[in-house]
Amino acid sequence: MSEDRIAALEGKLAELERRLTVREDELDIRKLQHLYGYLIDKCLYLETADLFTDDGEVRFFGGIWKGKEGVKRLYCERFQKRFTYGNNGPIDGFLLDHPQLQDIIHVQPDGVTALARARSMMQAGRHKDYEGDAPHLKARQWWEGGIYENTYKKVDGVWRIHILNYMPQWHADFEHGWANTPHEYVPFPKVTYPTDPTGPDALIEGHWLWPTHKLVPFHMPHPVTGEEIVAQRWQGDIDREKARG
Repeated sequence: MSEDRIAALEGKLAELERRLTVREDELDIRKLQHLYGYLIDKCLYLETADLFTDDGEVRFFGGIWKGKEGVKRLYCERFQKRFTYGNNGPIDGFLLDHPQLQDIIHVQPDGVTALARARSMMQAGRHKDYEGDAPHLKARQWWEGGIYENTYKKVDGVWRIHILNYMPQWHADFEHGWANTPHEYVPFPKVTYPTDPTGPDALIEGHWLWPTHKLVPFHMPHPVTGEEIVAQRWQGDIDREKARG
């Protein structure tokens, strides 16, 4: 066999190995994100926090929780105490399903960074027989839809969530539906940590919720045209925003 043929075969083998590694990385990242959904479904907040890099962060409802300390403050202090009375795990009468859907994953050329877009369509509520005294512990049932634009890092050969960038899109009470959702159905954070002991480290400007409806920016260009995916903002919506505020 000639040296040229051997070199060509070695090149093909190297390319196949590269493509296989990318596909395995995509599968591992998909498993990671789906596991996130399963863990947060069952209020396993300690295990959820362990999915993140040490310098990771969560961008959620107009706030940014930074570093492992910030991640634990959100999941283990804010969510765990609010939803499950401090219990790390599901409690009777509380529903919080987070299906993970439509993931599009792009492993970056460095092989240790990846970007992904996905969505969750959540069903949540508290049963009437398991109400607590506080307003947020009263019986209710609601829907939520949101988009992720996440960043992942491979650390010591294991993929972890580096930035969980979850942007809720819409909410609705089950009884009334999304046609009747009030503005800022879920209040955005207004105060940062440490003034708010479980608050974010920083606030995000320009955050929005349904019935405001905007495009969450894509991390990737259009796969056919190679152009940035950009949506027009209807003038009627612009005029309404100016009038409101």
